[in-house]
Amino acid sequence: MEMKGGSYGPGPQPGYGPPGSDYPGYPPPQNPYGPPPAGYPGYPSPGPQAPQVYPPGPYQGQPGQPYYGPQNPAGVPASAWMPTPPTIPNCPPGLEYLTQIDQILIHQQVELLEVLTGFETNNKYEIKNSMGQRVYFAAEENDCCTRNCCGPGRPFTMAIVDNTGREIMKLIRPCRCSSCCCPCCLQKLEVQAPPGETIGYVIQNWHPCLPKFTIQNEREESVLKIVGPCIPCRCCSDVNFEVKSLDEESTVGRISKQWTGFVKEAFTDADNFGIQFPMDLDVKIKAVMLGACFLIDFMFFEHSDDK
Repeated sequence: MEMKGGSYGPGPQPGYGPPGSDYPGYPPPQNPYGPPPAGYPGYPSPGPQAPQVYPPGPYQGQPGQPYYGPQNPAGVPASAWMPTPPTIPNCPPGLEYLTQIDQILIHQQVELLEVLTGFETNNKYEIKNSMGQRVYFAAEENDCCTRNCCGPGRPFTMAIVDNTGREIMKLIRPCRCSSCCCPCCLQKLEVQAPPGETIGYVIQNWHPCLPKFTIQNEREESVLKIVGPCIPCRCCSDVNFEVKSLDEESTVGRISKQWTGFVKEAFTDADNFGIQFPMDLDVKIKAVMLGACFLIDFMFFEHSDDK
């Protein structure tokens, strides 16, 4: 109804009809349940609210970062990690994982900058068990000049961390020769677990045709031999390095460079490896075999100068 001056009067109120009519209108909205009680699901309780607390869990950090907090920069959910085993007496801390497995899978990460520009970056590896659960994460620690000037023969330090970001192993490769023409200064890799405490070595042995290595314990006593093929490069097939007894009569394990496909093999140096060893092998020797795999990768399959 229009009022004088062009204004309109108040409209009908909820529960009432228009003024001057007998129509009762709609009833006002009802709440038959009454107000929700304090603490009812979906409604906050009165008073100050406590901050939400999340349960602790394993998180991954990158080596070299000072903080391994609740964030996961590697983007790996906690469920992708191998469950943490209990502490074992006389076992270096962090190597308890190796007591429960007889096979390791190593996947080198593809670096986009390296693929597009040929600029050599620090190598990074995921170390998994046969079920695909991540056991460790390894990262090379090197400077730009060494990586791009020395190529595959460069010295390096490799840090290996567990699911909490704790550094449990360190691999140290000094600058040495790898040619059979210079047998007095062949390759050598030191394995430390924990960092600062040597548990073994990988020593290259001189041979005119075959790549050969010796696995030694912390007292530099020979334990196992590694014998590779005459030509450690095959198209469309794996390359196997047999782990043998000292007399080379029996095979006790294997380090395999797995074929990853023509495109990946041709345009990147990101490799996949598999390591097999007896379940009851000394855990320190298992760790040294892991170090031998990285040394083999750098010596025979790191072709940065070809890109």
